[in-house]
Amino acid sequence: MIHTTEVIEVDDELVAAFVRLTPQLSSSSPAPGADQLAAIVASPATVLFVARDVDSGEIVGSLTLALFRIPTGMRAWIEDVVVDEEARGQGIGAALNEAALDRARREGAKTVDLTSRPSRDVANRLYKRIGFVQRETNVYRYSLGG
Repeated sequence: MIHTTEVIEVDDELVAAFVRLTPQLSSSSPAPGADQLAAIVASPATVLFVARDVDSGEIVGSLTLALFRIPTGMRAWIEDVVVDEEARGQGIGAALNEAALDRARREGAKTVDLTSRPSRDVANRLYKRIGFVQRETNVYRYSLGG
């Protein structure tokens, strides 16, 4: 069984979990340290969710929800969803997304966006099953270096 929560405090366990989970999400980004995680948790624009295995208490997944107001309303964006490869297939990704969708709804967002690489077949099937609809849009990225 899985329990999802919003992170309100950064501790050594959370930092260690990100050391373990981040390489499963990105091979090019280092794991965030305590200061970076604290900045995410403290920001009014981001909500960090974790999923814990109820039996072991271990953090087995995370998701970041970005919330920001623009002239056309409150926007919500899901980023950096990761589930420990040893715990996949147990509904953890769905539980994290549902928690984020509930929070976005409470904040007044009318829609929630996310992106996922086409090669992530399981993740893309999950998003469609939850109710996300693939949009026909162009996503652009400008690299600022670094």
